[in-house]
Amino acid sequence: MKVSIITGSCGLIGSESSYFFHDKGFFIVGIDNDMRSYFFGKEASTSWNLENLKRDLKNYQHHNIDIRDYVELEKIFKEYNDDIKVIIHTAAQPSHDWAAKEPFTDFTINANGTLNLLELTRKYCPNAVFIFTSTNKVYGDNPNKLPLVELETRWEVEESHRYYNGIDESMSIDYCLHSLFGASKVASDILVQEYGRYFGMKTVCFRGGCLTGPKHSGAMLHGFLAYLMKCAITGENYTIFGYKGKQVRDNIHSWDLVNMFWHFYNNPRCGEVYNAGGSRFSNCSVLEAIKKCEEITGKKMNVSYVEKNRIGDHIWWISDVSKFKRDYPDWDYKYTLDDIFEQLFIAVKSRLKKKD
Repeated sequence: MKVSIITGSCGLIGSESSYFFHDKGFFIVGIDNDMRSYFFGKEASTSWNLENLKRDLKNYQHHNIDIRDYVELEKIFKEYNDDIKVIIHTAAQPSHDWAAKEPFTDFTINANGTLNLLELTRKYCPNAVFIFTSTNKVYGDNPNKLPLVELETRWEVEESHRYYNGIDESMSIDYCLHSLFGASKVASDILVQEYGRYFGMKTVCFRGGCLTGPKHSGAMLHGFLAYLMKCAITGENYTIFGYKGKQVRDNIHSWDLVNMFWHFYNNPRCGEVYNAGGSRFSNCSVLEAIKKCEEITGKKMNVSYVEKNRIGDHIWWISDVSKFKRDYPDWDYKYTLDDIFEQLFIAVKSRLKKKD
């Protein structure tokens, strides 16, 4: 039996991973205690996704466990032992703003929880592949030091700049402002690398840009496009935080990211790092995203603007995924930005209708 342990299994990337790897013949051991509802309120709960997983996947077993609980986690690793072929670690506290409210909660989930999983992997299934969803926030505000040019609807870099096609893994993660969330993710990112390089384990950090898709439970503090689409449909106010709404995000569909996981699983390396986002293939500014939402809903959005930006937020981020493409040349994007908006519209509208 091939077992895949997936933390945060009811979230966006965790649930996408559950479906994807289940389709590849894995028995899925999902770990998720719906902390998202604690972070962002019941509207952000992933309980609806758990019901889908239980209904759709015959080889899915769920555990309502906190990843900070080493004792409970160890029971799972002991039970499946060498049958565990891959650990996909997506569980996290994912918000800049929320981390500042409860720094201990943020750090213990993101750093200590990751350490628990790494050590249990080393102890019970050292040959398994360990895939970690890190974040581009490990680079702190270093991207904001780029010589940006203001255009009508976005900030941009000159075509002659070395990062025009995206920021690569060589950018420093030091001497910058991260936010407490960014700092806790740096700690976990470095731990994943260290277990790979020090112990020779097959570990990888995927430093994601904006991860998105129809399985996202978007909230004001996390889940940019999903929350934006929800506001577009309901008429709820959407607040732009700083940078004139011209801040740029690259957006990668959850399926495309998990397909990266699959390619890595089939040819793993030790202590590897990849930037993973929509790159030049799929990106938009907040203003451009609002326009797309208005076009697809046929309604003018209710938007307000706050001059102060979120601490540690990026003005411009586009991922350079050329390193991953060089190592895994058979991988490529499946979903365009327009595909993402269309799927979000259908999914968010459907979930809102069910609540009514």
